[in-house]
Amino acid sequence: MKKISQLFLWEENKIITNNNLLFPSPETNKKIPILFRDTIPEIPSTTYGSFGIYKYPAKFIPQVIAYILKKYAQPGMKIFDPFAGYGTVGVVSRVYNYPYELWDLNPLITTIHNTAIMENPKANVVDLLNEIKKSKKEFLPNWSNLKYWFPEEFLEILAKSWGFVYSLDEKLRYLFLIPLLNVTKYFSYADEKVHKLYKSKHSKKKVEELLKKDWKSLFYCLLEKEVGKLQRKLFENALLKPHKVKYKIKSGVDTLKEELDSEINILITSPPYLQAQEYIRSTKMELFWLGYDEKYIKELSKKEIPYHPVPEVEIHSPTFFHHREKIQEKHLLLLYDRYFHAILGTLSRLGKKVTNYMCIFVGPAKVRTISIPIDDILVEHLEHLGWKHEITYIDKIVARVMFESKINPASGEKDDRIKTEHLVVLKKD
Repeated sequence: MKKISQLFLWEENKIITNNNLLFPSPETNKKIPILFRDTIPEIPSTTYGSFGIYKYPAKFIPQVIAYILKKYAQPGMKIFDPFAGYGTVGVVSRVYNYPYELWDLNPLITTIHNTAIMENPKANVVDLLNEIKKSKKEFLPNWSNLKYWFPEEFLEILAKSWGFVYSLDEKLRYLFLIPLLNVTKYFSYADEKVHKLYKSKHSKKKVEELLKKDWKSLFYCLLEKEVGKLQRKLFENALLKPHKVKYKIKSGVDTLKEELDSEINILITSPPYLQAQEYIRSTKMELFWLGYDEKYIKELSKKEIPYHPVPEVEIHSPTFFHHREKIQEKHLLLLYDRYFHAILGTLSRLGKKVTNYMCIFVGPAKVRTISIPIDDILVEHLEHLGWKHEITYIDKIVARVMFESKINPASGEKDDRIKTEHLVVLKKD
């Protein structure tokens, strides 16, 4: 097999392509470079339409899923994502008329998905904002740390706004939920630039500056702006002409233990990153304002991979063991083992009910300075179980939303984030 470095043909932000690279033949190479965002002209950007209504960490770009469906799916096939996150697999499946099933531990997927697939309701936003100002209804989350994250001054206007939104019928409520989540976070001590719940010097200063301004007028102005942005996104989504298809969503579900009720045709997923798996903790504030209580959120947090004891499975990958020997620190070795037992065990179990393809999107993560070829480990293990490795597409990361720093706070060394993500395509043999 050629070295990966020999296969890359990057030139600045573009791939040097030839006529067969958009839909290459599996016989050309087992690993080939591609820029997925350039392969699907009908989806002009990664945040087009409903794909850009909320900033979710490590979000699946829609062009990857669209590429899979156009190249490998047949009419009537059912699509499944067991680590659905934002729910991009479902939204793309609607565009190409495929039924789908989505699972995720984070119940936020329900709010995102229901907003993403809604028809743009006819509503006078200005009138509704005026009603919010006069509303007598109130809602505050059942959160012991509420006053740690919000100054007392902001809580009245937040309680009134959320109380009013919860009084609306479902269509109008979903027009406001995500916009209000965004504005609520802005009016908190949370740092929006960091994909975890984190109170920073920057965010403290932000609140101090807000309190000096006419912050009530700013609050309603930002809420109106966010609702307008969502309406524009829903209009864009309508231009993609999504179909009304059958679907199922399981939120708050432990994918590491859940079983499929019936066979599905194509599994498309991007599992949690090896070095970033705490999505419940990242969206804790949003979950509280959506009405989930503290006990439930803590239970969900315990089920995230770093904290979730998982049964060991027999791993059929020499590459897994080769890299395991390089890891010296016990807590990192535990994280490494737990991650692969969780992901490989889940895919092995669920794969028994997949009839055609498994398409798995992963990045070559690092443990300290050790680069871990997750795609190769997946291929070796699943080939042993009878899957045929069709091809691995290597996609260059063009834009990154996740927080970056010059120095990695964990290692104290230069931060070197992954530059590519790999789509592994396996066929039922």
